[in-house]
Amino acid sequence: MQALLLIILRRLFLLAISLLSHQRLAAFGFFLTIALVHRGVKGAVMIAILAVTALGLVFGDVQWAGVMSTPPSIAPTFMQLDFSAVFEVGMISVVFAFLFVDLFDTAGTLVGVATKANLIEKDGKLPRLNKALLADSTATSVGALLGTSNTTSYIESVSGVAAGGRTGLTAVVVGVLFLLALFFSPLAGMIPAYATAGALFYVAILMLSGLVSIDWRDLTEAAPVVVTCLLMPLTFSIAEGISLGFIAYAAIKLFSGKGRDVSLSVWIMSAIFIIKYLVA
Repeated sequence: MQALLLIILRRLFLLAISLLSHQRLAAFGFFLTIALVHRGVKGAVMIAILAVTALGLVFGDVQWAGVMSTPPSIAPTFMQLDFSAVFEVGMISVVFAFLFVDLFDTAGTLVGVATKANLIEKDGKLPRLNKALLADSTATSVGALLGTSNTTSYIESVSGVAAGGRTGLTAVVVGVLFLLALFFSPLAGMIPAYATAGALFYVAILMLSGLVSIDWRDLTEAAPVVVTCLLMPLTFSIAEGISLGFIAYAAIKLFSGKGRDVSLSVWIMSAIFIIKYLVA
């Protein structure tokens, strides 16, 4: 919504509709994406993004920046580590805060993408989750040494799954293409945020389709789901939505007389989350 800018700030009502030129292009991109996906066109998301970018060039919203360039040097940020505060007591809370956010953001993303790829087992477990978390944590550590922002898994990967990418080969190909993209940064940088907004809405549709598996007749199951889904975007954090969903699930089950249905691990995690909010 923020990239699409269909929602803007107002003094009285806070939110309002905005339909300027690039918002109309974003809406067109969303409609085109859905139409192409419905028709079974391969690469529908990419086609829509490129089409909106091309229209942006025609209407003057996008400026031509060239095709290729030499990647910038990593010397200014490579291994620029600061250990001066490592042994301070305050750093403990900082480390745990980053650990908490990264762990549950990643876990939520992996489960969401794996669900769309039909990789979740019948007992609800994600096979080889430990290896996926190891890959994510390794990328985060290496990225920090290189001086990049947090390197993690993204829920937008669902669009790749929907296009047919379900194996490790997909990840390898994407990684190679990212390396090549270093030399095409002017071209990639031309793509405006509103060109990808339609793809993000499509990803939202893919994610919401998983809600059909929820037993909506059982409010003790449905209510925590709603709490989780609403609080993720409102708090701008997958981790916050998951943690509050844990608390809601345990509390609702307890007050409904179904406390025995809650596993020990859920009780422990809920207690940890409650302590986190009380201490924070």
